[in-house]
Amino acid sequence: MSRSARDRRRDNRADSEPTRRKAPAFLRRSIPAYELLDEESLLRLEDHAEWLLSEIGIEIRDDAEALRLFEQAGARVDGELLRFERGQVRELCRTAPATFTMHARNPANNIEFGGSNLIFGSAYGSPFVTDLKGGRRYGRLEDFQNFIKLTYMSPWLHHQSGTICEPVDVAVNKRHLDMVYAHLRYSDKPFMGSVTAPERAEDSLAMAGIVFGEEFMQQNLVIQGNINVNSPLVYDNTMTAALRTYAAANQGNVISPFIMGGAMSPVTQPAIIAQAHAEVMVGIALTQLVRPGAPVVYGSFLTTMDLRSGAPTFGTPESTLATLAISQLSRRMGLPFRCGGHLTASKVADAQAMMESTNAMNPAIMAGANFIFQAAGWLESGLTIGYEKFVMDAEQCGAIARVVDGLQVDEDQLAVDAYREVGVGTNFLGVGHTMRHYRHANFQAELSDATPFEQWTEAGSKDMQQRAYELWNRKLEEYQAPALDPALDQALLDFIAGRKASMTDAWY
Repeated sequence: MSRSARDRRRDNRADSEPTRRKAPAFLRRSIPAYELLDEESLLRLEDHAEWLLSEIGIEIRDDAEALRLFEQAGARVDGELLRFERGQVRELCRTAPATFTMHARNPANNIEFGGSNLIFGSAYGSPFVTDLKGGRRYGRLEDFQNFIKLTYMSPWLHHQSGTICEPVDVAVNKRHLDMVYAHLRYSDKPFMGSVTAPERAEDSLAMAGIVFGEEFMQQNLVIQGNINVNSPLVYDNTMTAALRTYAAANQGNVISPFIMGGAMSPVTQPAIIAQAHAEVMVGIALTQLVRPGAPVVYGSFLTTMDLRSGAPTFGTPESTLATLAISQLSRRMGLPFRCGGHLTASKVADAQAMMESTNAMNPAIMAGANFIFQAAGWLESGLTIGYEKFVMDAEQCGAIARVVDGLQVDEDQLAVDAYREVGVGTNFLGVGHTMRHYRHANFQAELSDATPFEQWTEAGSKDMQQRAYELWNRKLEEYQAPALDPALDQALLDFIAGRKASMTDAWY
């Protein structure tokens, strides 16, 4: 289909739909965060985290430089095991900034972390993809590029995440180059780089430097690394070396323990929360030892498991409570907070998927999270990203955006003029107030169907998945890449070609 045909179809559809309000680059909350725990309970959790770091300790494996930095800062080092005096790690975290700006290739898409700000990002890390017609399969570079494009086109996704899916058709030691290029070429929103080896983190920084300029990056955040803890109480060299690489360049890290209660921690929620708090503080402290003031996000990924089978579970009451509690600990640290989003164990975008996803997302919103990635596409406990689930989740993020915007109570919103115009016993459909507000009074969902049964039947009796399948395909047909200076594009391609030529393919 030619571009002009696509444009005509888009224009025709726009004429028949209510005009959509332009979405902001990120959200600002106008609703309060829920405070679950009282002061005594919070102090007990913090004390238990300090006990873990003092008595049990935490390991950093195969990273002599990280051990040296902590020992120089006063930690007790026994081989690879670190122990700290009470309050020592928290004190090391104090130079981490409470708020900071992340710059996008398009300055209109810059986002701000911390405070009352809320940022939604796409799913991360799935080796498989699925769609209604093609089924479940290994992710390919084309899928990765597609999800970048869909993220770029969604007004409700503010961050492109990083490894949205694994492009397994590209060699392991080279795929990071294609992924970072896709982030920079097919979108102009903020993104994450590679963390699977220090040299891949360095490549990510170098490619960002081509586009943003190395001098600009010395003073401004343009790329992040997603750092996971090997819970319980272990960091490995892959993560700490990547963390140090990003922090040394004054770029960002998101530190996130991934804990399933009963496997990587005791089964009880207070123990999980305290352990996660201890683990994340050590990662934050390391960023500050590398470079005081380096931007960092306090992350959390706490969930439960089916204690009969060992399978991870999402959207459970227990994980809800953990999210609410640990968000309070992050606020007491004065740091931006990240937690999971539309999470589910379901294999397809069915009722289970949406029930669990809603139950997982709601506490993140209640908790006052600043950064929620895994907000779109997650299926099968993170093993799969689904095309239909992606657009369904993205639309739900739009509905959530309306909720966190809160209510403004003033004369216009109380519709004083409408009551004066109508009086009593007459409907409000044609009054001036309704005509002024009807386009934006309510969130306009693309996927939900509120038509009468007869009209729905005549249109093919399509369920949500079928409508979502049509929507993501239509969006990819209509996609137009954001502008990129051809010289910068060529410089990126030359860098990729040079790096790929310097190494043989490795598939592990």
